[in-house]
Amino acid sequence: MQERITATHLLRLIAAGTPLIYLATDNEARTEALIARTMERGLKNVSAPQTWSCTTGFANVEGTIEPLAGLHWALDQKYRGVFIFKDLHWFWHDSPFLQRTLSDFLGQRQTHQKTLIVLGPSTALPSVLQRHAQVFEHPLPDRIELRAYIENRCQRDPLLQQMLTCEDDLTRLITAAQGLDFCNIENALRLGRVGKSASLADLTDALFLDKKQLLRKSGIMEIVDTPEASTLVGGMENLKQWLAKREKVFGCDTLAEGRNLPKGVLIMGISGCGKSLFVKAIAARWRLPLVRLDMATIYGGTFGTPESSLRQACRTAESLSPCVLWIDEIEAGISTQGFKSDGGPASRVLGYFLTWMQEKQHPVFVAATANAIEMLPAEILRKGRFDEVFYVALPSVEEREEIFRIHLDKYDLPAEPFSMSMLAHSAKGFSGAEIEQTVASASFEAMATERTMRQQDLMEAIGRTVPLSVTMAEQIKKIEAWAFKRAVAANKTP
Repeated sequence: MQERITATHLLRLIAAGTPLIYLATDNEARTEALIARTMERGLKNVSAPQTWSCTTGFANVEGTIEPLAGLHWALDQKYRGVFIFKDLHWFWHDSPFLQRTLSDFLGQRQTHQKTLIVLGPSTALPSVLQRHAQVFEHPLPDRIELRAYIENRCQRDPLLQQMLTCEDDLTRLITAAQGLDFCNIENALRLGRVGKSASLADLTDALFLDKKQLLRKSGIMEIVDTPEASTLVGGMENLKQWLAKREKVFGCDTLAEGRNLPKGVLIMGISGCGKSLFVKAIAARWRLPLVRLDMATIYGGTFGTPESSLRQACRTAESLSPCVLWIDEIEAGISTQGFKSDGGPASRVLGYFLTWMQEKQHPVFVAATANAIEMLPAEILRKGRFDEVFYVALPSVEEREEIFRIHLDKYDLPAEPFSMSMLAHSAKGFSGAEIEQTVASASFEAMATERTMRQQDLMEAIGRTVPLSVTMAEQIKKIEAWAFKRAVAANKTP
């Protein structure tokens, strides 16, 4: 992971006469503004920066459109200056002339007091230049930059002043804008002016839609909606208490801002018992965006090698922080089989993921789910990677009653006409998903005969269902045996 560039660091590099600086950026205009602000601080005998692009060359300088001609012109200047190259990264990999010219310049930098700053989307440099170049990232603005920008924008925008009436409103807007650039905020404000009555909710919704579109374009990750109904999870009392303790100590508002956010949890268990639903509940309770990463996409090859895809996904999650990163079925991408294949992509993916989990500085809560946790290597299960490893078992009688109540309430049916105890005992061995499907099936049968759902409808639906605990009894016993004393029970012991 490359180091972030700051104005102070950039000023020191230029003052020291660093010959070649490469800045990886997704927004050239914002990076140019950073360089301009840096130069405004004042450096003796250093001229104002001049910019080259492949369409215009250097402004007001004829014959500099070609990359090699533009580079020669910059190097031939007799004064000490800063020269910004926007599009040079498109040409230098396939041009030995560019590489040789730069190598000669870097080799005799004592006599050339110039600084070349190359802007590009990635940090891939020609091998002959990697030893001499200083490589940094200028990522999306963090919360401090967003706050300064919004406060400055608010002084000039009466509409934004009306929306932000208190500190909580400003914090809410900053959280919504996290992971976006300043231009996205401008677009959201313009959209807000289209309606008759613009509000902070409209502005945050517009920013959220921008995030969804950006992630959809990237293809690797997606933002998952977390409605209030996501917090309705039956059972898993131990896991709920784990969340409640942190909410009590730090407060939901503090967690929503990313302060004191835990590293994450690994939730394993039988399919259909609510692992994914609880991940959505975590994001909804802490008012954090939920970003889903599918490990199958990482290995698909559509977006490059598995290592580069995972690196891009982690960088995207950091830019969206504070957020919840949901890694669904993590064993599909990180397993002991792939780890044992010496030098394989799975081994490199594991190495990068472990390093990132250990060293990440951004508030990203990693919520990973797994069905076959015995396939995960021991390195990922040790303390320090995740705060806790939970095992979600089949719901108990009391939990099945609670799950039935939740799903009956979704159909606006009161629980009083139904015998919850009878339903819960009849659905022994059912998972939460199977109970949900039972209620849905009974509701369909009742609607087909144009009447209200009755107890008998639910009992018949239960009788027609063969639960996973029966069809895969051996595999479930194996999972339970592995989880015993290796993971914390998410369900309260009956």
